[in-house]
Amino acid sequence: MSKSLVIVESPTKVKTIKKYLGQPYQVSATMGHLMDLPENKIGIDIEDEFKPDYIQIKGKQKIIKDLKKAAEDATDIYLAPDPDREGEAIAFHTAEILKKKGRRFYRVLFHELTPKAISEAIGSPSSLNRHKYDAQQARRLLDRLVGYQISPLLWQKVQRGLSAGRVQSVAVRIICERESEIQAFETTEYWKIGAVLQGETPPPFSANLTKKNQKAIDIPNEAIATEIVSELQQAKFTVEKIIQKTIKRNPQPPYITSKLQQEAIRRLKFSAKKTMIIAQQLYEGIELGPGEPVGLITYMRTDSTRIANDAAVEAITYIQQHMGAEYAMQSPRFFKNKKKVQDAHEAIRPTSVYYTPDQIKSYLTDEQYQLYNLIWKRFVASQMQQAIINQKTITIQANEYLFSVTGSTIQFQGFMVLYRTDEEKEDDEEAKQSLPDLSEHMILEQIKITPTQHFTQAPPRFTEASLVKELEENGIGRPSTYATILSTIQEKNYVKLENKIFKPTELGFIVNSLLLANFPKILDIQFTAQMETDLDQIETSEKKTLDILNQFYHPFKEQLEVAKQEMISIKRDGIQTDIDCPECQTHKLNIKIGKNGPFLSCSNYPKCVFSSNYNRDEKGNIHPLVNNVSPEIKNSVCTVCGKPMVIKQGKFGEFLACSGYPECKYTQSLQTASSNNTSIQMKCPEPGCEGDIVTKKTKLGKLFYGCNAYPKCTFAIWDKPVNKPCPVCEASFMVEKSTRKKGQFLACIHKDCTYEEPISE
Repeated sequence: MSKSLVIVESPTKVKTIKKYLGQPYQVSATMGHLMDLPENKIGIDIEDEFKPDYIQIKGKQKIIKDLKKAAEDATDIYLAPDPDREGEAIAFHTAEILKKKGRRFYRVLFHELTPKAISEAIGSPSSLNRHKYDAQQARRLLDRLVGYQISPLLWQKVQRGLSAGRVQSVAVRIICERESEIQAFETTEYWKIGAVLQGETPPPFSANLTKKNQKAIDIPNEAIATEIVSELQQAKFTVEKIIQKTIKRNPQPPYITSKLQQEAIRRLKFSAKKTMIIAQQLYEGIELGPGEPVGLITYMRTDSTRIANDAAVEAITYIQQHMGAEYAMQSPRFFKNKKKVQDAHEAIRPTSVYYTPDQIKSYLTDEQYQLYNLIWKRFVASQMQQAIINQKTITIQANEYLFSVTGSTIQFQGFMVLYRTDEEKEDDEEAKQSLPDLSEHMILEQIKITPTQHFTQAPPRFTEASLVKELEENGIGRPSTYATILSTIQEKNYVKLENKIFKPTELGFIVNSLLLANFPKILDIQFTAQMETDLDQIETSEKKTLDILNQFYHPFKEQLEVAKQEMISIKRDGIQTDIDCPECQTHKLNIKIGKNGPFLSCSNYPKCVFSSNYNRDEKGNIHPLVNNVSPEIKNSVCTVCGKPMVIKQGKFGEFLACSGYPECKYTQSLQTASSNNTSIQMKCPEPGCEGDIVTKKTKLGKLFYGCNAYPKCTFAIWDKPVNKPCPVCEASFMVEKSTRKKGQFLACIHKDCTYEEPISE
């Protein structure tokens, strides 16, 4: 009797599913996608209704052969790749590869890898979801149409190897625009005034000046601040109003993908990519003992806050048993979804709350434990009672000035005994000041009035967490794409992550400005967000793939044709700056891009061959790097032809190159150039030479000593020369040597003289 075949996406799921399904089933894995568009061409027949040319992915032949062998006698094949659009595409392509007369294909969705969920999914399979596959295919075709037609244009106009992406380019735009805001930002001074006051009984408390004559107060400088302080020191402080209220705070819903990434980045210092890798491990199964793989969380790519009723009831029962009935909800708390499309998935939650983090800690890596602990606590907290917070806001009058202070006390912690978001922690920290018992019209004692100087701050650069939040709030991308977007824009060298903040590279700035000038719609945030909505509506069968592709492509094609003619060639012409060429002093410098990256070049090239690397200051102003290097390097000359050396940028960093290129191709590392000019305070010993001995390095980095008058003088020596004559043969200098047996010593330069002496302390 033939076994039914279950085909999953990841090989790490195989063991877990095999254990729960038992003998009647074989389980195999596709190891990701089996088919895709070809790498070396666009692979879309635009004239034939955008028909895709899917081919088997290179390197997948053995996997496909193994799948065919596993399916040889199987009549029933259960396609169980991940329950998202990419998984649906894998299921469709797998069915296409394995189709055979009389063979039946079923689609099963494992939202969690537990015995119950697996059994229920196999017991009630569905058919392949054509609309979900269409949505994935539409995304793939749109991305290919953009990437494979704009990227060659960038190769032609800017630099080979560059790429543009429908979503990644928008992410780069967001980072570049934030950087431009920071560069344009002008800091403004302002002052705050605080007062330390006390009622009839301690403790003292602090209040802040907020209004003057019932209007918000603005204190622009120290003089005005000093004048106000002087007035306040003579004023009578009286409690004007006391407002007391009770705030009921509800817990946050269980994690969706973006929120999990944001919290893991902030709290655990994980990257978005690392978060998803670890979440995948928790979903696919961890061995809680020999041969006992258990899927610990539900599927980790989701926009939905929906949770199963059984899971909520289990959490409530756990809370009653282990935390006290007063902390548990009477009935499950459910959360509304903003979108319909991903509602087939639950939120990210533990498959059972009885797998507590501490109970299974010994089976997890430190990173798995940390992430699981976050997921577990947030889910359990979602089924706990509200927190009750007593808040008191006091308004204090001092002549025409009003001060305000807010304090709060927690009446009942509720869910906060287990979990609070970072924002809730910050809010509670700000309001935790303990206020004394005061009454309206009470006169307060003035203890101290303090003015403090402040300056407005530029908007912050994006972190991984805040960029994911920005993408999510603007509808750019989807849960499964955030980590890939963040990785791709770094790999393409359009942005760099330094000290956990994103900054655009010079290449990123240049490419972004070109794309924005020539493809404004592609880089438009609202347009990209609408495209995501269109893809969602294809999945819900509200829109058709062909309509969306036609609607997108025809305006895009027109922009593409115009860009081919009008896009600035950075290679040939460059972007003009207002900096005068320091060489010819008659023309401006242009920003160009060579094979090693951006650089400055005289606009009168080739008549003027000046070129230099450059950097930008905090305001975005360009500074040629040649003006920032030491005079020794700046004034260095080519040792082959005698022309000035200039700083260039290569794949391994900065280096010196002859300005006579391409006639002279001599290059030198900056480190070597710097060493070449380090004098050892000794004149060249060659008769008639007036040069100095300096340290040098070979191209392989080995140190030696030579005359700085090279190539006129070719004196060179491996051992360090010392300006001391030999007392035996009267050689003009000696050299430093070192052996394991003797240590360091001085030796005569002449082979036939054996004089040596230890180096004095």
